[in-house]
Amino acid sequence: MAELKSGSLTLEQALKGGNDTVDKMKVSVVLESLPGVGKAGAAKIMEELSIGASSRVRSLDAQQREQLNAKVAK
Repeated sequence: MAELKSGSLTLEQALKGGNDTVDKMKVSVVLESLPGVGKAGAAKIMEELSIGASSRVRSLDAQQREQLNAKVAK
């Protein structure tokens, strides 16, 4: 997820759907790709939002996507 790491792709854009590659990825991998999040930060965010460690982006509902965007934007 070089695009996320570099900032050319935002989390909101990645979570919108339509990108088959991102949709198949685990949420933890997507979060870890964000600058300043890392493994520990991703695990903490997912725990706070009750998202399972093995959840994939395509399995997130609209509310979980909104919560993720809000959490990362802080």
